[in-house]
Amino acid sequence: MPRLERSQLVPRERSEVFAFFADAANLEALTPKFLSFHITTPLPIEMRAGALIEYELRLYRIPIRWKTLIEAFEPETRFVDVQLRGPYRTWRHVHAFRDHPLGTEIIDEVDYTLPFAPFSAIALPIVKRQLRSIFDYRAKAVAERFG
Repeated sequence: MPRLERSQLVPRERSEVFAFFADAANLEALTPKFLSFHITTPLPIEMRAGALIEYELRLYRIPIRWKTLIEAFEPETRFVDVQLRGPYRTWRHVHAFRDHPLGTEIIDEVDYTLPFAPFSAIALPIVKRQLRSIFDYRAKAVAERFG
């Protein structure tokens, strides 16, 4: 199963960083504009295990609806979202937050599979590159937000 792993250090308290990421309204600020991403679930969303969040985005101009379940929610430590409906066959994203002497370490682990196996093997290098680009954008947005 393909996995994307990222880690980023920000010079802020874990409680502040976690609160930002746990507020679904901030997802749009962390997503590249070319995806035309927006949340369709009415805000505010109470983040908790069992919460459902629906989004719409455009990928290569194709509209995509995405629905995620917050599978686990541990305040100030981690939360996990899994795709119930969307562009992937499977998607599980662990967002973890750890204290660091210089602030907070943000850790992302995304495990995913593509639909239409075995043909998905052809698209996998493109998808990997695109996910890296999306998470590069996110890292830049986080650095700008938290200094």
